[in-house]
Amino acid sequence: MTTRAHPRARPAPWPGEPEQPEQPEESEQPEQPEESEQPEESGEPDELLAAAVDAVDAPDVVFALSRHGRRTLRTGGTAPPPPVPRHRLRYELGSASKTFTGLLLAHRTRTGALSAGLPAAALLDPSRRSDRDPVTLAHLITHTAGLPALPADFFVRGLPVWHTNPYARYPAERVVDAFLRHRPRHRPGTRWHYSNFGVAVLGHALTAATGTPWDALLTGQVLRPLGLGGITLGPGGPDTDATGHRKDGTTPVPPLDVGGFQAAGAVRADPHDLLTFLEAHLDPSDHPLADALRAVRRPVLRRGIGHRHVHTVAWFQHPTEHGPMYFHGGATLGQQAFLGFRPATGTALAALCTRRFRARDTFVPTAYALLAEL
Repeated sequence: MTTRAHPRARPAPWPGEPEQPEQPEESEQPEQPEESEQPEESGEPDELLAAAVDAVDAPDVVFALSRHGRRTLRTGGTAPPPPVPRHRLRYELGSASKTFTGLLLAHRTRTGALSAGLPAAALLDPSRRSDRDPVTLAHLITHTAGLPALPADFFVRGLPVWHTNPYARYPAERVVDAFLRHRPRHRPGTRWHYSNFGVAVLGHALTAATGTPWDALLTGQVLRPLGLGGITLGPGGPDTDATGHRKDGTTPVPPLDVGGFQAAGAVRADPHDLLTFLEAHLDPSDHPLADALRAVRRPVLRRGIGHRHVHTVAWFQHPTEHGPMYFHGGATLGQQAFLGFRPATGTALAALCTRRFRARDTFVPTAYALLAEL
Protein backbone atom coordinates (compact mmCIF):
# COMPACT_ATOMS: atom_id res chain seq x y z
CA MET A 1 0.00 0.00 0.00
CA THR A 2 1.33 3.42 -0.98
CA THR A 3 0.03 6.69 0.45
CA ARG A 4 1.33 10.20 0.74
CA ALA A 5 3.52 10.72 3.77
CA HIS A 6 3.25 13.81 5.91
CA PRO A 7 6.22 13.85 8.28
CA ARG A 8 5.57 15.89 11.39
CA ALA A 9 7.90 18.55 12.63
CA ARG A 10 10.35 16.29 14.41
CA PRO A 11 12.40 17.14 17.47
CA ALA A 12 16.09 16.37 17.13
CA PRO A 13 17.55 13.81 16.69
CA TRP A 14 15.01 12.92 14.01
CA PRO A 15 16.66 12.89 11.56
CA GLY A 16 19.38 15.24 12.80
CA GLU A 17 21.70 15.34 15.74
CA PRO A 18 20.89 14.31 19.33
CA GLU A 19 19.33 16.71 21.78
CA GLN A 20 19.60 16.72 25.54
CA PRO A 21 17.94 13.68 27.16
CA GLU A 22 14.35 14.26 28.23
CA GLN A 23 13.29 14.08 31.84
CA PRO A 24 10.98 11.21 32.77
CA GLU A 25 7.29 11.98 32.66
CA GLU A 26 5.66 12.43 36.03
CA SER A 27 3.26 9.60 35.28
CA GLU A 28 6.06 7.10 34.85
CA GLN A 29 6.19 5.12 38.08
CA PRO A 30 8.61 2.19 38.02
CA GLU A 31 7.16 -1.11 39.11
CA GLN A 32 8.76 -4.51 39.49
CA PRO A 33 6.97 -7.12 37.38
CA GLU A 34 5.38 -10.02 39.14
CA GLU A 35 5.20 -13.12 37.01
CA SER A 36 3.04 -16.19 37.39
CA GLU A 37 3.40 -19.05 34.92
CA GLN A 38 -0.14 -20.15 35.68
CA PRO A 39 -2.89 -17.60 35.17
CA GLU A 40 -5.09 -16.61 38.06
CA GLU A 41 -8.13 -18.79 38.60
CA SER A 42 -10.52 -15.90 38.20
CA GLY A 43 -10.55 -12.23 37.34
CA GLU A 44 -11.30 -10.13 34.30
CA PRO A 45 -7.83 -10.27 32.65
CA ASP A 46 -7.72 -14.06 32.79
CA GLU A 47 -11.24 -14.38 31.42
CA LEU A 48 -10.42 -12.04 28.55
CA LEU A 49 -7.21 -13.91 27.75
CA ALA A 50 -9.01 -17.24 27.81
CA ALA A 51 -11.64 -15.94 25.40
CA ALA A 52 -8.93 -14.56 23.12
CA VAL A 53 -7.06 -17.87 23.00
CA ASP A 54 -10.29 -19.71 22.22
CA ALA A 55 -11.05 -17.28 19.38
CA VAL A 56 -7.86 -18.18 17.49
CA ASP A 57 -7.85 -21.34 15.38
CA ALA A 58 -4.21 -22.44 15.39
CA PRO A 59 -2.18 -25.41 16.65
CA ASP A 60 -0.50 -23.30 19.34
CA VAL A 61 -1.74 -20.00 20.78
CA VAL A 62 -0.21 -17.83 23.49
CA PHE A 63 -1.57 -14.59 24.92
CA ALA A 64 0.68 -12.89 27.50
CA LEU A 65 -0.48 -9.79 29.36
CA SER A 66 1.20 -7.33 31.71
CA ARG A 67 -0.96 -4.85 33.65
CA HIS A 68 0.81 -2.49 36.02
CA GLY A 69 3.68 -4.96 36.27
CA ARG A 70 1.57 -8.06 36.98
CA ARG A 71 1.77 -10.76 34.34
CA THR A 72 -0.88 -13.24 33.23
CA LEU A 73 -0.37 -15.88 30.55
CA ARG A 74 -2.86 -18.12 28.82
CA THR A 75 -2.01 -20.82 26.27
CA GLY A 76 -4.02 -23.23 24.14
CA GLY A 77 -4.47 -24.41 20.59
CA THR A 78 -5.94 -27.13 18.42
CA ALA A 79 -2.85 -29.37 18.62
CA PRO A 80 -1.95 -31.52 21.62
CA PRO A 81 0.30 -29.69 24.10
CA PRO A 82 3.96 -29.98 23.01
CA PRO A 83 6.57 -31.63 25.27
CA VAL A 84 7.91 -28.17 26.15
CA PRO A 85 5.17 -25.89 27.55
CA ARG A 86 3.98 -23.42 24.92
CA HIS A 87 4.90 -20.39 27.02
CA ARG A 88 8.52 -21.60 27.22
CA LEU A 89 9.03 -21.86 23.45
CA ARG A 90 10.39 -19.16 21.17
CA TYR A 91 8.20 -17.92 18.32
CA GLU A 92 9.03 -16.24 15.02
CA LEU A 93 8.10 -12.55 15.18
CA GLY A 94 8.37 -11.78 11.48
CA SER A 95 7.80 -8.07 10.89
CA ALA A 96 7.33 -7.40 14.61
CA SER A 97 11.14 -7.69 14.65
CA LYS A 98 11.16 -4.17 13.18
CA THR A 99 10.32 -2.79 16.64
CA PHE A 100 13.75 -3.97 17.80
CA THR A 101 15.42 -2.45 14.72
CA GLY A 102 13.65 0.86 15.29
CA LEU A 103 14.76 0.91 18.91
CA LEU A 104 18.34 0.24 17.87
CA LEU A 105 18.28 3.14 15.40
CA ALA A 106 16.74 5.43 18.03
CA HIS A 107 19.45 4.41 20.50
CA ARG A 108 22.24 5.14 18.03
CA THR A 109 20.82 8.58 17.23
CA ARG A 110 20.09 9.48 20.86
CA THR A 111 23.64 8.66 21.91
CA GLY A 112 25.09 10.69 19.05
CA ALA A 113 26.68 7.66 17.40
CA LEU A 114 25.05 8.56 14.07
CA SER A 115 22.33 10.65 12.46
CA ALA A 116 19.21 9.14 10.96
CA GLY A 117 19.70 11.69 8.17
CA LEU A 118 22.72 9.81 6.82
CA PRO A 119 22.36 8.53 3.23
CA ALA A 120 22.20 4.75 3.29
CA ALA A 121 24.03 4.37 -0.03
CA ALA A 122 27.03 6.31 1.28
CA LEU A 123 27.37 3.84 4.15
CA LEU A 124 26.97 0.78 1.92
CA ASP A 125 29.22 2.06 -0.89
CA PRO A 126 31.47 4.96 0.21
CA SER A 127 32.84 5.35 -3.32
CA ARG A 128 29.37 5.97 -4.73
CA ARG A 129 28.48 9.46 -5.90
CA SER A 130 25.77 10.96 -3.66
CA ASP A 131 22.28 11.25 -5.11
CA ARG A 132 20.53 14.61 -5.20
CA ASP A 133 17.74 13.26 -2.98
CA PRO A 134 19.36 10.36 -1.14
CA VAL A 135 17.49 7.67 0.77
CA THR A 136 18.34 8.17 4.43
CA LEU A 137 18.19 5.86 7.42
CA ALA A 138 15.09 7.76 8.53
CA HIS A 139 13.38 7.04 5.22
CA LEU A 140 14.14 3.33 5.53
CA ILE A 141 12.71 2.86 9.02
CA THR A 142 9.58 4.91 8.25
CA HIS A 143 8.86 3.11 4.94
CA THR A 144 9.18 6.35 2.97
CA ALA A 145 12.28 5.46 0.93
CA GLY A 146 10.32 4.75 -2.25
CA LEU A 147 11.26 1.07 -2.16
CA PRO A 148 8.89 -1.79 -3.01
CA ALA A 149 7.89 -4.35 -0.39
CA LEU A 150 10.51 -6.72 -1.78
CA PRO A 151 13.21 -6.43 -4.47
CA ALA A 152 12.03 -6.81 -8.04
CA ASP A 153 13.80 -10.14 -8.60
CA PHE A 154 12.89 -11.59 -5.19
CA PHE A 155 9.90 -13.51 -6.53
CA VAL A 156 11.83 -15.15 -9.36
CA ARG A 157 14.59 -16.30 -7.03
CA GLY A 158 12.25 -17.43 -4.28
CA LEU A 159 9.65 -19.18 -6.44
CA PRO A 160 11.19 -22.70 -6.23
CA VAL A 161 10.86 -22.62 -2.41
CA TRP A 162 7.95 -20.19 -2.16
CA HIS A 163 6.03 -22.26 0.39
CA THR A 164 9.03 -23.12 2.55
CA ASN A 165 11.84 -20.54 2.67
CA PRO A 166 11.95 -17.96 -0.16
CA TYR A 167 13.97 -15.44 1.89
CA ALA A 168 16.82 -17.92 2.26
CA ARG A 169 17.54 -17.53 -1.46
CA TYR A 170 18.15 -13.80 -1.11
CA PRO A 171 21.37 -13.20 0.86
CA ALA A 172 22.67 -9.95 2.31
CA GLU A 173 24.90 -9.01 -0.62
CA ARG A 174 21.97 -9.33 -3.03
CA VAL A 175 19.78 -7.11 -0.81
CA VAL A 176 22.47 -4.41 -0.82
CA ASP A 177 23.07 -4.71 -4.56
CA ALA A 178 19.34 -4.48 -5.32
CA PHE A 179 19.11 -1.31 -3.23
CA LEU A 180 22.10 0.36 -4.85
CA ARG A 181 20.65 -0.38 -8.30
CA HIS A 182 17.10 0.73 -7.47
CA ARG A 183 15.82 4.08 -8.73
CA PRO A 184 12.78 5.31 -6.77
CA ARG A 185 9.79 6.56 -8.76
CA HIS A 186 9.12 9.26 -6.15
CA ARG A 187 11.37 11.51 -4.12
CA PRO A 188 12.23 9.83 -0.80
CA GLY A 189 10.06 11.06 2.04
CA THR A 190 6.99 11.83 -0.08
CA ARG A 191 5.25 8.43 -0.21
CA TRP A 192 4.62 5.73 2.37
CA HIS A 193 4.86 2.11 1.25
CA TYR A 194 5.46 -0.72 3.71
CA SER A 195 8.77 -2.34 2.80
CA ASN A 196 10.59 -5.35 4.22
CA PHE A 197 13.22 -4.48 1.64
CA GLY A 198 13.78 -1.04 3.15
CA VAL A 199 14.20 -2.19 6.75
CA ALA A 200 16.52 -4.98 5.61
CA VAL A 201 18.68 -2.34 3.88
CA LEU A 202 18.66 -0.30 7.09
CA GLY A 203 20.13 -3.25 8.96
CA HIS A 204 22.95 -3.57 6.46
CA ALA A 205 23.59 0.18 6.57
CA LEU A 206 23.86 0.07 10.38
CA THR A 207 26.18 -2.91 10.10
CA ALA A 208 28.37 -0.98 7.67
CA ALA A 209 28.35 2.14 9.86
CA THR A 210 29.43 0.25 12.97
CA GLY A 211 31.58 -2.47 11.45
CA THR A 212 29.62 -4.97 13.54
CA PRO A 213 27.59 -7.95 12.27
CA TRP A 214 23.84 -7.56 12.73
CA ASP A 215 23.48 -10.31 15.33
CA ALA A 216 26.22 -8.84 17.51
CA LEU A 217 24.99 -5.28 16.98
CA LEU A 218 21.39 -5.91 18.03
CA THR A 219 22.46 -8.18 20.89
CA GLY A 220 25.02 -5.76 22.27
CA GLN A 221 23.03 -2.56 21.81
CA VAL A 222 19.45 -3.69 22.59
CA LEU A 223 18.95 -7.27 23.77
CA ARG A 224 21.65 -7.48 26.42
CA PRO A 225 21.00 -4.03 27.95
CA LEU A 226 17.28 -4.89 28.31
CA GLY A 227 18.00 -8.30 29.83
CA LEU A 228 16.58 -10.23 26.88
CA GLY A 229 18.99 -13.16 27.03
CA GLY A 230 16.52 -15.69 25.68
CA ILE A 231 15.93 -13.93 22.37
CA THR A 232 17.69 -15.33 19.30
CA LEU A 233 18.07 -14.25 15.68
CA GLY A 234 18.20 -17.72 14.18
CA PRO A 235 16.38 -21.05 14.42
CA GLY A 236 16.88 -23.47 17.28
CA GLY A 237 15.39 -26.91 17.69
CA PRO A 238 12.07 -28.43 18.79
CA ASP A 239 13.12 -28.13 22.43
CA THR A 240 13.40 -24.35 22.14
CA ASP A 241 11.35 -23.17 19.15
CA ALA A 242 7.68 -23.51 18.26
CA THR A 243 6.83 -25.24 14.98
CA GLY A 244 4.88 -23.23 12.42
CA HIS A 245 2.13 -24.57 10.17
CA ARG A 246 0.67 -23.80 6.76
CA LYS A 247 -2.74 -22.25 6.25
CA ASP A 248 -4.41 -25.62 6.76
CA GLY A 249 -3.27 -25.58 10.38
CA THR A 250 -1.86 -29.12 10.24
CA THR A 251 1.09 -29.19 7.82
CA PRO A 252 4.32 -28.16 9.58
CA VAL A 253 6.75 -25.78 7.88
CA PRO A 254 10.52 -25.55 8.40
CA PRO A 255 11.97 -22.80 10.59
CA LEU A 256 12.22 -19.42 8.90
CA ASP A 257 15.53 -18.53 7.25
CA VAL A 258 15.44 -14.77 6.65
CA GLY A 259 18.47 -14.66 4.37
CA GLY A 260 19.56 -11.04 4.02
CA PHE A 261 16.43 -9.67 5.69
CA GLN A 262 17.62 -9.99 9.30
CA ALA A 263 16.65 -6.48 10.40
CA ALA A 264 13.16 -6.92 8.97
CA GLY A 265 12.18 -10.23 10.52
CA ALA A 266 14.79 -12.40 12.27
CA VAL A 267 13.79 -12.13 15.94
CA ARG A 268 12.58 -15.22 17.83
CA ALA A 269 11.35 -14.82 21.39
CA ASP A 270 9.28 -16.47 24.09
CA PRO A 271 6.35 -14.56 25.66
CA HIS A 272 8.26 -13.84 28.87
CA ASP A 273 11.05 -11.95 27.07
CA LEU A 274 8.47 -10.17 24.93
CA LEU A 275 6.70 -8.87 28.03
CA THR A 276 10.05 -7.70 29.41
CA PHE A 277 10.64 -5.84 26.13
CA LEU A 278 7.21 -4.24 26.19
CA GLU A 279 7.35 -3.34 29.89
CA ALA A 280 10.52 -1.38 29.16
CA HIS A 281 8.45 0.74 26.77
CA LEU A 282 5.73 1.25 29.38
CA ASP A 283 8.23 2.48 31.95
CA PRO A 284 11.56 3.54 30.40
CA SER A 285 12.96 4.88 33.69
CA ASP A 286 16.00 3.09 35.09
CA HIS A 287 16.67 1.35 31.76
CA PRO A 288 19.98 1.79 29.90
CA LEU A 289 17.98 2.67 26.76
CA ALA A 290 15.60 5.08 28.50
CA ASP A 291 16.06 7.92 26.00
CA ALA A 292 15.55 5.63 23.02
CA LEU A 293 12.53 3.95 24.61
CA ARG A 294 10.90 7.36 25.03
CA ALA A 295 11.92 8.39 21.52
CA VAL A 296 10.15 5.46 19.84
CA ARG A 297 6.86 6.57 21.41
CA ARG A 298 6.93 9.95 19.62
CA PRO A 299 5.06 10.26 16.31
CA VAL A 300 7.30 11.04 13.35
CA LEU A 301 4.89 10.57 10.43
CA ARG A 302 1.20 10.85 9.61
CA ARG A 303 -0.47 9.55 6.46
CA GLY A 304 -3.80 8.71 4.90
CA ILE A 305 -7.07 10.61 4.78
CA GLY A 306 -7.09 13.15 7.56
CA HIS A 307 -3.60 11.99 8.56
CA ARG A 308 -5.30 9.36 10.71
CA HIS A 309 -2.49 6.80 10.41
CA VAL A 310 0.30 7.71 12.83
CA HIS A 311 3.74 6.12 12.97
CA THR A 312 6.65 6.34 15.35
CA VAL A 313 10.16 5.13 14.58
CA ALA A 314 9.16 1.59 15.56
CA TRP A 315 5.40 1.35 16.09
CA PHE A 316 2.00 2.02 14.59
CA GLN A 317 0.05 4.36 16.88
CA HIS A 318 -3.73 4.54 17.20
CA PRO A 319 -5.76 6.76 19.54
CA THR A 320 -7.95 5.31 22.28
CA GLU A 321 -10.17 6.81 24.94
CA HIS A 322 -7.33 6.47 27.43
CA GLY A 323 -4.30 7.60 25.46
CA PRO A 324 -2.38 6.21 22.47
CA MET A 325 -1.99 2.53 21.72
CA TYR A 326 1.25 1.33 20.14
CA PHE A 327 1.38 -1.95 18.21
CA HIS A 328 3.07 -3.96 15.48
CA GLY A 329 2.19 -7.30 13.92
CA GLY A 330 4.26 -9.88 12.13
CA ALA A 331 3.75 -13.02 10.06
CA THR A 332 6.04 -15.69 8.65
CA LEU A 333 5.24 -18.72 6.51
CA GLY A 334 3.90 -20.57 9.54
CA GLN A 335 3.52 -18.22 12.49
CA GLN A 336 2.05 -14.87 13.55
CA ALA A 337 2.86 -12.36 16.26
CA PHE A 338 1.26 -9.23 17.70
CA LEU A 339 3.00 -6.86 20.12
CA GLY A 340 1.44 -3.79 21.70
CA PHE A 341 1.34 -1.53 24.72
CA ARG A 342 -0.65 1.34 26.21
CA PRO A 343 1.33 3.58 28.57
CA ALA A 344 -1.74 5.33 30.01
CA THR A 345 -3.21 2.07 31.29
CA GLY A 346 0.06 0.30 32.09
CA THR A 347 -0.86 -2.53 29.72
CA ALA A 348 1.32 -4.62 27.42
CA LEU A 349 0.28 -7.59 25.27
CA ALA A 350 2.25 -10.22 23.38
CA ALA A 351 0.20 -12.65 21.29
CA LEU A 352 1.59 -15.55 19.27
CA CYS A 353 0.25 -18.42 17.16
CA THR A 354 1.59 -21.15 14.88
CA ARG A 355 -0.57 -20.96 11.79
CA ARG A 356 0.06 -18.94 8.64
CA PHE A 357 -2.17 -15.94 8.04
CA ARG A 358 -5.19 -16.67 5.87
CA ALA A 359 -8.36 -14.96 4.72
CA ARG A 360 -10.69 -14.04 7.60
CA ASP A 361 -7.97 -14.91 10.09
CA THR A 362 -9.04 -13.96 13.63
CA PHE A 363 -5.62 -13.68 15.24
CA VAL A 364 -4.73 -10.02 14.67
CA PRO A 365 -8.28 -8.64 15.14
CA THR A 366 -8.57 -10.58 18.41
CA ALA A 367 -5.23 -9.34 19.76
CA TYR A 368 -5.87 -5.76 18.66
CA ALA A 369 -9.34 -5.70 20.23
CA LEU A 370 -8.03 -7.15 23.48
CA LEU A 371 -5.31 -4.54 23.81
CA ALA A 372 -7.75 -1.74 22.98
CA GLU A 373 -10.13 -2.98 25.65
CA LEU A 374 -7.65 -3.24 28.51
